[in-house]
Amino acid sequence: MSEVELSGRYEPPMANGEVLFEAPWQGRVFAMAVTLAEQGCMAWSDFQGMLIEVVGAWDTDHPHSDEEYPYYELFAESLSRILVQKGLLDSEEIHKADGLMAARPHGHDH
Repeated sequence: MSEVELSGRYEPPMANGEVLFEAPWQGRVFAMAVTLAEQGCMAWSDFQGMLIEVVGAWDTDHPHSDEEYPYYELFAESLSRILVQKGLLDSEEIHKADGLMAARPHGHDH
């Protein structure tokens, strides 16, 4: 993979040419996606297509929404879906891990 081009609505939050992360998990999920693509586990173009699909569904479900655009949640959902689609992850295992993470005490980020 030679580039990580995502543009327009699909581009991560940026400032001064740098990707912005508000929480450590956001940087981790972004790095995982880039690394998995660089290692050949998925094509970046396949991930981009999934991100476009997931963002499009969110936009459809939230027309004229005052809600903050949850970019990294949608990014993570896209990564999960593409990895399940490629047979690299099991959706039940993802949901189980998600539940375990959600049950962790606030501030526990290891």
